[in-house]
Amino acid sequence: MTAFIDCDTHLFEPADLWSRYADPGARADALRIVDDDLGYSWLTFRNQRLSLAEPHRPRDVEAIGRYRQRWLRGERSDLDYQDFAAAYSEPSARLEKLDEMGADGAVLFPNYGIVWERALADDLGATQTNMGAWNRWCADVAAEGGGRLHPVAHLSLRDPEWLDQQLSSLAAGGVRLGLIAPALVEGRPFSAPELDRMWAAFVDHGVTPVFHVADQPRVFDDAWYGPDVPGGISAMSTVFLPTAAALALTDLIINGVLERHPDLRLGVMELSAVWVPLHLQMMDGGVRFASTFNGEGPKLTLTPSEYFRRQVRVAAFSYERADFLTKASGDIFMACSDYPHTEGTDSPVSDYEAAGLSPAANPGFFSDNISFLLRAP
Repeated sequence: MTAFIDCDTHLFEPADLWSRYADPGARADALRIVDDDLGYSWLTFRNQRLSLAEPHRPRDVEAIGRYRQRWLRGERSDLDYQDFAAAYSEPSARLEKLDEMGADGAVLFPNYGIVWERALADDLGATQTNMGAWNRWCADVAAEGGGRLHPVAHLSLRDPEWLDQQLSSLAAGGVRLGLIAPALVEGRPFSAPELDRMWAAFVDHGVTPVFHVADQPRVFDDAWYGPDVPGGISAMSTVFLPTAAALALTDLIINGVLERHPDLRLGVMELSAVWVPLHLQMMDGGVRFASTFNGEGPKLTLTPSEYFRRQVRVAAFSYERADFLTKASGDIFMACSDYPHTEGTDSPVSDYEAAGLSPAANPGFFSDNISFLLRAP
């Protein structure tokens, strides 16, 4: 049977992860998960609550809504976060779960690590402290995973020297993926000449930048999103889920970054996949029309969609019908479960088989495309 490598799962953080792995002199800036008087666990930064720790179980979104309502009513928590999260954080437990799910390997994104980046955006030092702490844990998880667990580092492009140091350490620790925000970097687009050395560093160290759902700098003005929901999500962010990633990829393609760095690889996870066929068409048509209208265009040797197919891979859930997406856009999609999130599943193989896809018949979708991002043989 052909391998299945799940390209999107989540690794829950122990409550003291950031303080335990942070540089000793910077532990005052470390994130923590602490309990309030009613027993609810919160991700906090300097006593500021950033997110409520919730009872994630696959296919049970309603449980989180009930838990939030329990908190709003002032009732005591019925969840012990440390005990609950252990099955989702211990490498040995995750390896056992892979066997149960029929998976040969899994990519592991942060869990509460994806909800704090925007809140700390004005404090680069604290941002780097907490990203660095997570990244050190990633190396430990990768070592314990025996080549089957692929934790995703957390990175910022705001300091090229810091980034290069992180990439060097990650590569040495066998970590091959790094989460970055699809957002302007100090007001500059990804294609700005000042950032080119960073794209070269990703290639040189063999680490692939990836985009994923996270509370990062927003693509639209904050006024569009309404007030923040404590520990919740924005409906506007959900509706426009792929927009920031599509914008960032288009900039990288049209403005020549992928032309200059043909071995730069990029992943898109949990940002949907149904937008890809239309976007490829719009990129090709938009560049063709603007070039004709202006009398000149980008100095590219390929069409925009060809760069996308050559260097970008996108996760597609079973309900998105990846078989049709592949016919429209090429073999660039990847299988995922989002385990153990409530909107995810713990039976991805059977879910995809019900949609007409199997590891034996679709090796690109189930293993080859994520292996491409991991730079695996």
